[in-house]
Amino acid sequence: MLKKLSPLELRETCDPVMFSFRSTEDLEPLSDIIGQERAVKAMEFGLKIDHKGYNIFMTGLTGTGKTSYARAVVKKAAVGKPIPDDILYVYNFTRPEKPIAINLPAGKGSEFSKDMEKLIAEVRREIIRVFDDENFENQKQALIDRYQRASMGLFEKLDETAKAEGFTLQRTPQGIITIPLRDGKPMSQEEFEDLSDEERKALEEKGRTLQGRIDETLRKVRALDKQAREELAHLERDTALATINPLFEEVAVKYAEFAEIISYLKSVKEDIIKNLSVFRTERREKTDGDSQQILNLAPNVPHEDFFLRYRVNIFVDNRATKGAPVIFETNPTYYNLFGKIEGKAQFGAITTDFTMIKSGAIHRASGGYLVLQAADLFKDPYAWDTLKRTLKNSEARVENIGEQYRTVPTVTLKPEPIPVRVKVILIGTPYIYSLLNAYDEDFRKLFKIKVDFDVEMDRTPENLKRYAAFICHICQNEGLIHFDPTGVARVVDYSSRLAEDKKKLSTRFNEIVEVLYEASAWAAIDGSASVTRDYVDKAIEQKVYRSNRVEEKLFSMIERGEILVDTRGAAVGQINGLSVLDVGDYIFGQPSRITARTYLGDEGVINIEREAKMSGHIHDKAVMILTGYLGERYAKDMPLTISASIAFEQNYGGIEGDSATCAELIALLSSISGIPIRQDLAITGSLNQHGHVQPVGGTTYKIEGFYHACKIKGLTGTQGVVIPCQNIDNLMLKPEVVEAVEQGKFHIYSAETIDDAIEIMTGISAEEFHKKVKASLKKMAETAREFMDEEK
Repeated sequence: MLKKLSPLELRETCDPVMFSFRSTEDLEPLSDIIGQERAVKAMEFGLKIDHKGYNIFMTGLTGTGKTSYARAVVKKAAVGKPIPDDILYVYNFTRPEKPIAINLPAGKGSEFSKDMEKLIAEVRREIIRVFDDENFENQKQALIDRYQRASMGLFEKLDETAKAEGFTLQRTPQGIITIPLRDGKPMSQEEFEDLSDEERKALEEKGRTLQGRIDETLRKVRALDKQAREELAHLERDTALATINPLFEEVAVKYAEFAEIISYLKSVKEDIIKNLSVFRTERREKTDGDSQQILNLAPNVPHEDFFLRYRVNIFVDNRATKGAPVIFETNPTYYNLFGKIEGKAQFGAITTDFTMIKSGAIHRASGGYLVLQAADLFKDPYAWDTLKRTLKNSEARVENIGEQYRTVPTVTLKPEPIPVRVKVILIGTPYIYSLLNAYDEDFRKLFKIKVDFDVEMDRTPENLKRYAAFICHICQNEGLIHFDPTGVARVVDYSSRLAEDKKKLSTRFNEIVEVLYEASAWAAIDGSASVTRDYVDKAIEQKVYRSNRVEEKLFSMIERGEILVDTRGAAVGQINGLSVLDVGDYIFGQPSRITARTYLGDEGVINIEREAKMSGHIHDKAVMILTGYLGERYAKDMPLTISASIAFEQNYGGIEGDSATCAELIALLSSISGIPIRQDLAITGSLNQHGHVQPVGGTTYKIEGFYHACKIKGLTGTQGVVIPCQNIDNLMLKPEVVEAVEQGKFHIYSAETIDDAIEIMTGISAEEFHKKVKASLKKMAETAREFMDEEK
């Protein structure tokens, strides 16, 4: 049934009287999110369940408060939870390429690092002191003297043996040689040659025997030398241990409950003893010239880099953390998430060590929460797969990207993997969620909690009060001027307009907050103590003005007749349809002329937009539905021998949707029957094959678009719009349009069936209209049959 709508049905207005406060300053600020009961329950459950795979994906349109809510609720959930351990990396003395990870209670990591710095500094100082001490030098010299005396005794005994055999010993660079004696003096070569063969052979035999004793003596001397070095090493080791043991014992007692630390301290002590020469040569290093040290000209001078092995890399420091860590990573690149191994240029090469291992957000969030924006995460080609692998294995590896793709493996650091226990919260759009859900088999296993944010909530008195508390919260947090009841009421009405529903409020709080900011700014410019309705209206008007340049251009072209739109009279096969244009930050409606032409043939209904590849799938389907309706209504007792074309005139950007189905059908039937259509009316509505009108989107903007066109061409008092009856609740028209309806200058009708629309658009009854259409179709069928008969 056709219904003419009253002004009260065109807009819902919030009465400021319902608010008992003088200003939002009198209210208690809102402490939680409103209008998202489903999302809140899902989030609360997701944060409480502590099992593998129960990570959270927050989905919803931009501006619904997902990020702000996540920030607030996750921080609240983290309070009171245990603080995770500090994570340290230390040098692996057995396998230097694999640094060891050690966990210590929060705050102990930095404390242990300082203790190690202090310990090594004291060890270096004490080792230099003790080995420069006179007592050590005396012990060392006594040991050396003892072995020197033993060695000298062996050589003296060897000399005596040689003399007894008639030889003397002479030391040369080639070793010890024997020289025969004559009359107590070394024999010359001439004297040796003057000897008889028997004498020479006897001397040579004695020389060989003596050489054996020389070799034996040298072996004993070398053994003594080795024994001396071993005793000297033992002396140095015992001296060093006696010096450093008390220092290590002090640290070991402090960390006695941590087995990994005790094991590490033991390894450090053993390495120091093994490298005592490096510690002892520090004194020489300090006395060498700076230039010699820089150029590394002094042999065996220890470089300061040697002592890096005793440092502690505080990989994750939780000393300032309260409760579980909450990490919001705003730039989730691979390295920011999973850490990296840095390098430094040194003598033309890149070098690294375990102190250059840097943590990522996943490590710092272990034991707590990691919040990421999905769109930012997927900008890095390696981040998503690595995140999934980390969550599946519950461990994070620090490795640079290039290591996975080298054709030739190179020696590099392989830090020990870090066990991680983290709840990841991804924030993204419904589109990203649906893609992951459909095409990534791991997604549903790892992100089992969906937190779905709605874009609207019921417009109840309770929610209106909470909306006022929300405005109070924003004013207090952002330092805005507070709103009076009229200002709050106007914001509520604007919220319903955003929701495109009189009975709903928008939860796209980002757009609401923008209006709050701007209304407060206008109030501040005028020096007002509070934000009233006028400032909210001005903020909305100026916001629209900044974005509606395209709309003004289009309606200017309508006014000048460049875009053809009739708002008076009647025409056959021509109707005013309505469409919505979205230019990104602004949406508006505009009238579109739809025309239909029919002629003999059997091609059926031709969608010109489709033929020109300017039509979307939904619009193509809608045009096909017209054929179904025509067959149901007119072709039960005769064939449809008709060809028809339907077009959106002056459409250069394509068209999508089914909201013009009613308009297209009426234009088509008008062309068939020759019955003119009122041009002072526009119509929007979808249609099914049975002729029932179905609801469409953007009704408010469409009505305002046609009203605007009628206004610039001149209001006649007969103009108006026909909409589906189901869209009445979606109307939140501008006060100007409502006022025009009140004054009888503009009219809005609702239709349940296509027959309702036909009657108002043509001015004749639906029954009479269909009779004329059927008669025209019958005549066309007869003409076609006669033509075919003549052809035969």
